[in-house]
Amino acid sequence: MSTLSSNQTPLRRAGWAVTVYLIAGFAWIMFSDALAEVWFPDPKTLSMVQTWKGFFFVLTTGLVLFSVLFRQLTRDRALLALQHGQRLALRKRERQLQVLMDNLPGMAYRCRYDPQWTMLFVSRGCARLTGYEPEELIENRVTSYASLMDDEDGERIFCEVKAALANDKSFSLEYGLTRKDGSRIWVWERGRGVEEEDGTVVLEGIVLDISDRKELESELEELAIRDPLTGLFNRREMSRVLEEELERARRYQRPMALLWIDFDHFKDVNDTYGHAAGDSVLRSISRLLLGSVRSVDSIGRFGGEEFVIVLPEMGLDEARDTAERLRRKVAGAPQPLGDGKTVPLTISVGVAVYPEHAQNGAALCAAADKAMYLAKGWGRNCVAMAHLHDQVHNES
Repeated sequence: MSTLSSNQTPLRRAGWAVTVYLIAGFAWIMFSDALAEVWFPDPKTLSMVQTWKGFFFVLTTGLVLFSVLFRQLTRDRALLALQHGQRLALRKRERQLQVLMDNLPGMAYRCRYDPQWTMLFVSRGCARLTGYEPEELIENRVTSYASLMDDEDGERIFCEVKAALANDKSFSLEYGLTRKDGSRIWVWERGRGVEEEDGTVVLEGIVLDISDRKELESELEELAIRDPLTGLFNRREMSRVLEEELERARRYQRPMALLWIDFDHFKDVNDTYGHAAGDSVLRSISRLLLGSVRSVDSIGRFGGEEFVIVLPEMGLDEARDTAERLRRKVAGAPQPLGDGKTVPLTISVGVAVYPEHAQNGAALCAAADKAMYLAKGWGRNCVAMAHLHDQVHNES
């Protein structure tokens, strides 16, 4: 590059060509005249020779000038043709890139690495993704891209991008975005830092809408923890909730109660009316129980017709009263069979309380289950406390 700039500039090349031409011209004039006078002493012959010498000089310089100009114009034409072809290829690539970016499911971007994520370029997909036109986000003319993120997400994203740039790696992010109309979506962003000629760093990448995927993930998570028939927590999730509430009760030295519920003579419902009717009864009682407890309480189906309720911050007396209230409520509400008919149903409830009856989840479940069977032994449709065999309630 230095050789090209110092030795082959147009001015230097033109100067060399003129210098050579002047030297050759002066040398021709000086030496050709001297030689002609020596070789042709006759004045008339000398005059003719000088005339033809002038014609020869003009012809020679013309041929040299023609060859130089022809060569230069040929090279210029080839260069212009090359540049024209490059411009056409560049325009074609630009059109292809524009079509590609405009048809992305999200948007391509180029932004400054600053707290506002100041956009320098965004593709047309910006309008579909955020509701804002590209011109509204570029240079933060209407709003900044960072303002579309939640505050807690913005801080996390900035830290993750900073770590990726420090290791010269690309970054992948998932976060929520608030669109122009106020609706919320989930997006996935993939990008990396690019250093400019002046040493500053900009970010380039794409942002895609993953709301459908997030919704599916949420549905799958719900399916993993919910009983498909009743919609209540399944056995596995209830076991996790129980351990979590027990840990909290230990930490703050607070009580916690567990109700173990079993439907009385539920097999008769299935045998008499069919399993579809039994499922209708299970769903109905699930809704009844769910609407009869506090928002902090958790209800789950352990299997068949057995239900478990975890009651945080609840001691012996309050747990017994809650169990009795639920027993009366179920007994007083005939359950629908799904065909317009109803059937009366009762429940037996076992109550165990931490820390009086057990110190861990397995022991607490065993104590409540044993109390439930005690209630059944006392004639069903009653409440029994764990280890307190003489306290069985069946209040009307």
